[in-house]
Amino acid sequence: MDRDAYSKRLFEDAKRYIPGGVNSPVRAFRSVGSRPFFVRGACGSHIRDVDGNEYVDYVGSWGPMILGHAHPEVVEAICRAAEKGTSYGAPTEIEIEMARMISEAIPSVEMVRMVSSGTEAVMSAVRLARAFTGRSAVLKFEGCYHGHADPFLSGAGSGLATFGIPASPGVPPEVAGLTITVPYNNLDAVRTALDDHGQTIACIVIEAIAGNMGVVLPGEHFLSELRRLTEERKILLIFDEVITGFRLHYGGYQDLAGIRPDLTCLGKIIGGGLPVGAFGGRRDIMEMLAPSGPVYQAGTLSGNPLAMAAGVTTLKILKRENGYGRLEKNTSKLCAGMQRIAGENGIDAAINRSGSMFTLFFQPAAVIDYDSAKLSDTRRFGAYFNAMLQNGISLPPSQFEACFVSLAHTDEDFERTLEAFNKTMPGLRSPR
Repeated sequence: MDRDAYSKRLFEDAKRYIPGGVNSPVRAFRSVGSRPFFVRGACGSHIRDVDGNEYVDYVGSWGPMILGHAHPEVVEAICRAAEKGTSYGAPTEIEIEMARMISEAIPSVEMVRMVSSGTEAVMSAVRLARAFTGRSAVLKFEGCYHGHADPFLSGAGSGLATFGIPASPGVPPEVAGLTITVPYNNLDAVRTALDDHGQTIACIVIEAIAGNMGVVLPGEHFLSELRRLTEERKILLIFDEVITGFRLHYGGYQDLAGIRPDLTCLGKIIGGGLPVGAFGGRRDIMEMLAPSGPVYQAGTLSGNPLAMAAGVTTLKILKRENGYGRLEKNTSKLCAGMQRIAGENGIDAAINRSGSMFTLFFQPAAVIDYDSAKLSDTRRFGAYFNAMLQNGISLPPSQFEACFVSLAHTDEDFERTLEAFNKTMPGLRSPR
């Protein structure tokens, strides 16, 4: 019997009712040449599919599950909240607690507005930046993903700094034309864009650490120079910390880097695995939001009591356990083992890591931007992904995504992962 027979049947059924059979494109496993498994449940660092297979999980719901799946305290908090009702369309006390915890953890966030997704957070922050500055254009970076709102679905042209063209049908050229896209880690390109279009640019938006072209770290002075340039030209700097917020450090990556952006976007971990997003920043900017000011933003499920209960509990545990050092140590050791095994098998591999998030790129060169990330051997990655899955390790099904380590991962999990990696690498050798 096929080890994924039931998943196969479910996928065929799903495709009758759901476009592509999935509710988010990467879940379809197309880029790795296979089909998805369907999940039955998860606990700690392991996830189980409907066919009874169990995997060590490095997807972690794409980042939120820093405590592991179904953490008992988080589950209990959700259940307690659900017993009182699941949504009210009215303020609750726990929303204030969440806002206070975020503001105390991240000094640049003097006020915060809760929303329901990372996409909504960045979309709303950009609207606010445009209103505050009276300008229309947005500068973003190739390979950084800020959700699927129209302004962010634009691709760069051939020049160093170009106005965007639509990267998806349904995005009007007039909308994409307000987005300027430049190469990541390229300050010359940023300066060129600012010189050419600075009077029209409302904000620069950037992932604090890129996680959506794979993990790519900013150069030593890249973020600090962006801060200087934006202050000099009265452009707002928006840090997208939807992935990195509370993932690498309790105060966000900006606290580690010593940089205060004007606005910050959050998600994932602050919802403890439930749908959530938030944006916040300087008080004078945030007070332009309705009902305090004229910039309209609203959401029926914003500050949902179940998400707030899960998020507050998650943040309390993170603060109590202070496990970031352990995450750093474990992830560093795992990546070192993978790098060693790849080298022993003559496999070209570059591993980028920051804290508990990492990506293995199948190429020998350093990956510093989207162009260098795209040089990776995606066919080899697909073979790697499928072999690891067969050996009980669940990874993100794309070369251009981040793996996440949780506090629930054990030494046994890491040993099992390296054993699977050791079995997989010989099959990826190029023929002589």
